Amino acid sequence: MTFLPMTTYDDLSPAGKAASDRQLELYGGRITTMKATLLSHVPSFTAYMQWYVLRDDLVPFIGERAVSLFSYAISDENGSLVCSVFFRRILIDNGEDPDNPQVTEAEQLLIDWGRLIARSPSAIPAAVYERLEATFNPQLRVLLVAFAGQMIATNLFTMVGKVPLDEELYDYRKPGDERTAG
Repeated sequence: MTFLPMTTYDDLSPAGKAASDRQLELYGGRITTMKATLLSHVPSFTAYMQWYVLRDDLVPFIGERAVSLFSYAISDENGSLVCSVFFRRILIDNGEDPDNPQVTEAEQLLIDWGRLIARSPSAIPAAVYERLEATFNPQLRVLLVAFAGQMIATNLFTMVGKVPLDEELYDYRKPGDERTAG
């Protein structure tokens, strides 16, 4: 059961309806359970939807696949059901095995770093930082850290808010995972 209120489009304020419409116009898709929850407070919705802006800035540098792998690693390590399953679906639908992806060296670095960021952000080994500095330029590293922070914030929102998993994602859960809420 969700801890936070979930809204329907009809229940939204005019500002909420405008924010919902704008999100769908810009990014397509649908209003997920997480977005429906955030829409009850438009400034919160707006802040969290900046994830899309950061993602769009990141894709030209590392590609959509690497963004999804990085996001999945962070979300899976964080234990966020909603976010990890969302990225599992993207990976699976693109022919990937999220549990055993065939990756480049840079993608593996992002996966390892994403898990470290989620697990122990203040204890990332110097060797990892050295590899990151050798692989990504300073501006890209800023963007990657900002994006990781936004991903963790999204994970936190879904977990603490007990946001339910969208039913369309149930089949993308890890084998044996029967959870349905954040």
